[in-house]
Amino acid sequence: MCLIFTCGEHTFRKEVEGFEGIVCRCYNCGNYAGSVLKSNPWFTFCFIPIVPLSIHGYEDITCRICNFQQPLAHRPDVIALKHGGNGQPGVPLQDHGGAHQGAATGGKPNQGMTYG
Repeated sequence: MCLIFTCGEHTFRKEVEGFEGIVCRCYNCGNYAGSVLKSNPWFTFCFIPIVPLSIHGYEDITCRICNFQQPLAHRPDVIALKHGGNGQPGVPLQDHGGAHQGAATGGKPNQGMTYG
């Protein structure tokens, strides 16, 4: 009689709260395919997760193209994108002119400006 048991490791991943939908640049391959993911590795026995190998898990920036992983703590540019890009929850980004400039001047975006 022969019994075969399979032991291994499986990592469960999910997006970190506050960083959903944020795509950032991968420092390894240069593509804009990095996502902030929380990884929780588990020891498996016969493909069934038995014991977690980390209590809190790991928050990494993971590239979907080259699978490069970098700790979130080493990327202050991505941390600044949390909650809409200004680091404050629920506060929208400030608009400093641009395409919406005409709304504040009565529909005339170039009012008071001369080109010559």
